[in-house]
Amino acid sequence: MIALGANPSLYHQIQIKKLGFFFAVIFSYKYFRLAERETGGRTSKLKMDLIRSRFVLFGDSITEQSFRPGGWGAALANTYARKADIIVRGYGGYNTRWALFLLNRIFPLNFPGAPAVTTVFFGANDAVILGRTSEKQHVPTEEYKQNLRKIVHHLKDCSPTMLVILITPPPVDENGRNEYARLLYGDKARKLPERTNEMTGVYANKCIELAQELNLPYIDLWSHMQETADWQKKFLSDGLHLTPEGNAVVHEEVVRVLYNAGLRAEDLPYDFPHHSQIDGQDFAKAFKPMN
Repeated sequence: MIALGANPSLYHQIQIKKLGFFFAVIFSYKYFRLAERETGGRTSKLKMDLIRSRFVLFGDSITEQSFRPGGWGAALANTYARKADIIVRGYGGYNTRWALFLLNRIFPLNFPGAPAVTTVFFGANDAVILGRTSEKQHVPTEEYKQNLRKIVHHLKDCSPTMLVILITPPPVDENGRNEYARLLYGDKARKLPERTNEMTGVYANKCIELAQELNLPYIDLWSHMQETADWQKKFLSDGLHLTPEGNAVVHEEVVRVLYNAGLRAEDLPYDFPHHSQIDGQDFAKAFKPMN
């Protein structure tokens, strides 16, 4: 047992996450069974949605694009195929200030289908520099940190057992941003980048500070990517957004955090029986526990 008010060990934190995930699956199934009885046994899309736990990816364009070919969201859906539904809630150009207006719509309170896991991946737009192109997206560093705090508190109000993962913005290749602008606008392109890697690093540090204050897992993408030679071209397609290799880094890091939290894909149950468990002569038997 963990004493009330005690700071749980890493082992106990993992056990709590496993227990929360287990109850999320059980509750989702029981909720559907109740709904099915009330509707006379009719099947619906609700059954498919609730029989698995949900992992929500919440962020800006780097999240919105995560289901493109080679995207980290698509790769995550493949890793957790038939185990969890990966739901993308990415909004290109959004900062944390605007994201606050989405919380009650995407994560309504007192909703029985709260996500088991949510990634929060903002900061690339908050870090836009005042006085340059796209300055309307700028959010001061301390406000950025407090906005992230508000997002986390709202998610925990939805479900205290929800695993919330904070992801820092990736590094910025300023030359790559300028090259991309010239490609789009030619001689009319801006002369100075709207973002700098140095300033983005300040926002990344604020994200990490908050994660440490709230004892949340985080991914320091800004630092991690820069550990690789030629990261500018290898991981970034336009100085900001991700190449397939950059997406692979995000996928690898998210899976690492999930595994450390006790949510290994290999250990989670299938939503329905694997075909190897179905008897060709008595196939209904494999589905009896679900009735």
